[in-house]
Amino acid sequence: MKSASYENKMSYNAIKKVIDLGDGRTIEIETGKLAKQADGSVVIKMGDTMLLATVVSSKEAKEGIDFLPLSVDYQEKYAATGRIPGGFLRREARLSDYEVLISRLVDRALRPLFPEDYHADTQVMISLISADKDIMPDCLAGLAASAALSVSDIPFNGPISEVRVAKVDGELVINPTLSQLQRATLEFIVAGSEHDINMVEGEAHEIQEAELVEAIKFAHTAIKIQCLAQKELTIEVGKTEKRTYSHEHSNEDLKKAIYAATYEQVYAIAGSASAKDERSVKFKEVRDAYIATLGEIDDITKSLAKKYYHDVEYDAIRNLVLDEGKRLDGRQTTQIRPIWSEVGYLPSAHGSAVFTRGETQALTTVTLGAKDDEQMIDGAFINGYQKFLLHYNFPGFSTGEVRPNRGAGRREIGHGNLAMRSLKRVLPAEDENPYTIRIVSDILESNGSSSMATVCAGTLALMDAGIKITEPVSGIAMGLITNEMGTKYAILSDILGDEDHLGDMDFKVTGTKNGIVACQMDLKINGLSYEVLTNALDQAKEGRLHILGEMAKTIAQPREDYKPFAPRIVTLKIDKEFIGAVIGPGGKIIQEMQRETGANINIEEVNNMGIVQIFGDNKEAIDLAVGRIRAIAMRPEVGETYEGKVRSIMPFGAFVEIMPGKDGLLHISEIDHRRIETMDGVLEVGEIVKVKLLDIDKQGKLKLSRKALLPRPERTEQPKG
Repeated sequence: MKSASYENKMSYNAIKKVIDLGDGRTIEIETGKLAKQADGSVVIKMGDTMLLATVVSSKEAKEGIDFLPLSVDYQEKYAATGRIPGGFLRREARLSDYEVLISRLVDRALRPLFPEDYHADTQVMISLISADKDIMPDCLAGLAASAALSVSDIPFNGPISEVRVAKVDGELVINPTLSQLQRATLEFIVAGSEHDINMVEGEAHEIQEAELVEAIKFAHTAIKIQCLAQKELTIEVGKTEKRTYSHEHSNEDLKKAIYAATYEQVYAIAGSASAKDERSVKFKEVRDAYIATLGEIDDITKSLAKKYYHDVEYDAIRNLVLDEGKRLDGRQTTQIRPIWSEVGYLPSAHGSAVFTRGETQALTTVTLGAKDDEQMIDGAFINGYQKFLLHYNFPGFSTGEVRPNRGAGRREIGHGNLAMRSLKRVLPAEDENPYTIRIVSDILESNGSSSMATVCAGTLALMDAGIKITEPVSGIAMGLITNEMGTKYAILSDILGDEDHLGDMDFKVTGTKNGIVACQMDLKINGLSYEVLTNALDQAKEGRLHILGEMAKTIAQPREDYKPFAPRIVTLKIDKEFIGAVIGPGGKIIQEMQRETGANINIEEVNNMGIVQIFGDNKEAIDLAVGRIRAIAMRPEVGETYEGKVRSIMPFGAFVEIMPGKDGLLHISEIDHRRIETMDGVLEVGEIVKVKLLDIDKQGKLKLSRKALLPRPERTEQPKG
């Protein structure tokens, strides 16, 4: 019987757009083939790297929600790189810190572009489904997410895109390869729309402000081209009309009444330079007093009243700055809050510092560890080991809140990463620093710029620990307030938490006296000119240098030595052939040495050499371990002195073991300056004798001498006959 023949009749109307990067490389956007039940889905392809981005948004908003419940998740599939996940389950688990950081980059670029009155649950998911080992996927994630929104009917004031800009061998490059990035002197992820930049994050080797602005402009040129391609794609798929929605109640009469009744009171409180807690209480009293005048009202009216009162606070505080140049705490726009700091606060830590600026305080520690303390990174795209760690903690009590401790959230991971970027740039070269370094920053008080306090405290703690950083680093958070027309603006140095919330820009810059090492910028408005950006950077530089001066009053340079109780590391290089001998069968020898000496020993092969690290809390343990390893792995050197054990005695001399398995002949003529006729009673088997290695012949035989280490006897004159 003839077998049936089946043919797949399904067809896909895939639509593609190709973006030319101008250097022979292209980015391809495809929609209509995968994940068609999502509101929008695209596949982004560059080389062999492919990202699938989907977006789904509920048709209605939940009752009582007055914000956008947006979630952005970037995840890398291990199959994309031909790997099987580690761990017991052998499947993709919770997002890694690396994936969280990429998710945050996309979230921060997308969120400001959604309509303010759109409150439906919205989920953006981006998956790495194929990977080219030299093409970094993170710089394509923002483009993928925006393209998925562009081919959907979800309201979005985009498109946007993200690119990485780097300076490689003196030239600016868009989306450099991983190998190129190793030579970069600056690298930033920049996001924006066709008209404006709205997010920047990255690091650099002490660059000047003008160089950062140049890089952002270069990135924006590429972003404009990618936004245009998305607009064309939107037209081709027929999604120019977006869904209609009504997610907010409104009451214009109530809004005007609240403004008229409370604005002057709020303006006066804002200008009173009250402390944070006192100011919050006064603002709340005005709000509650007005709501009480409304009598019995329904929940919707009460919610609207609170919302409109928040708008009054927003306008009053901003107008105070624009009209009078006066801030909530009474400072001028360029003024930095009072700073005090202390090092060595924790007597048992390897390094510690307290840094306080205004009402923001960080207690930061440095812990020095061995090779075994390195963090293993087991990601689909990035894997390996990391020897510099920075962890940032933001407990509820730092802002006077009751909040359960559920571990580090996305905010903590992001803030810690910015501080880590800043401080890693000034660490000594790897061959000058054998330690694994962990910094932990616990925020004890917070009223703005706690991540920048972490940078300052981290610098102080590193110097307290005796780590020879190349330069101290400070950080400052800048803010921006503009009027509706954009004709008037104020740049704020060292912003408060309220100024961050009510301002138009949050711009964090870190650097040394020589230049910028990292920055993070988020814009909440459209139309920031490069002139304003340049002014903000110049003002930030003044603030950074002021803060560095205050830090230098506490400690100006790293301590000469580590703390007495800090662990010590000695690094030895041995020939590759001795690695096995040091480790021993099944690790027997190295484990025995660790057990008997109390030192931690790590050995690895690097460039055909064995690199041995001996890590211990006291010098005696380290010296003992070093001696054992030298005895096993060091080649005998002519001219060196050794303490050896007599293994056997012959009529013509003795054989002495100067290293495990390394015996040399101590000839009878080399035992003493005086002539020895017989070996009887001269040496004993097992006796320890100090000898000098005179020669190694062509057969590898060792010639030893004891008399070479003995003082020559004085010659006595013979009487004349």
